[in-house]
Amino acid sequence: MARQERAVRTRRAVLEAAAAVFAERGYAAATIAEILSRAGVTKGALYFHFDSKAALARGVLQEQISAEYHVPRELKLQEWVDAGMTVAERLPREPLLLAAVRLSADLQGPDVFGGAWPAWAELTASLLAEARARDEVLPHVVPEESAQVFLGAWIGVQFVSQAVAGWADLDERMSALFDHLLPAIAVPAVLVRLDTAPDRGARVIAEARRRSRAALAGAPT
Repeated sequence: MARQERAVRTRRAVLEAAAAVFAERGYAAATIAEILSRAGVTKGALYFHFDSKAALARGVLQEQISAEYHVPRELKLQEWVDAGMTVAERLPREPLLLAAVRLSADLQGPDVFGGAWPAWAELTASLLAEARARDEVLPHVVPEESAQVFLGAWIGVQFVSQAVAGWADLDERMSALFDHLLPAIAVPAVLVRLDTAPDRGARVIAEARRRSRAALAGAPT
């Protein structure tokens, strides 16, 4: 058990170090030597978990789609909003997410290590399909098409926020994006029940953490 825990900690340290280097320098300029130095691990320990720089990039990208802060909701559209708002809250504060944004924008990425954007589109399409099955969306909505439209807008919001405000207004921009898109897809009775406030992400993260602590303590959530 102790060996497993050390392996988990080592893997996390390597991922976080790689994320910091990728976020600062981009994929091409990042070196294994600098990642090793920041992680404080041996080359053997790194290669035990990741056999190449491309594998490290894929590991960082996989962290962007995380169920850590997922809280089930009565409305699937609210789960979709929550997924976007929690990322908007976390992104400026977490090097793993910042690195995933930069890696996803790398033109070499799709051929070398992939990207996070297809996974985001898949998640959105899945939640919208569930929402359609529950009659939460208007009849004309095609989940896959809506997911691609949302993805393009979400990518634009990220880069504008970074360029204009250093990510400081990402919560507000993400809230505004949902406020503009949801009336085009949600049935009115559902639309009025959705919470898209700029602080939604922070509240969902706090709720998920409370649930996690309660579950560990054996208390009801």
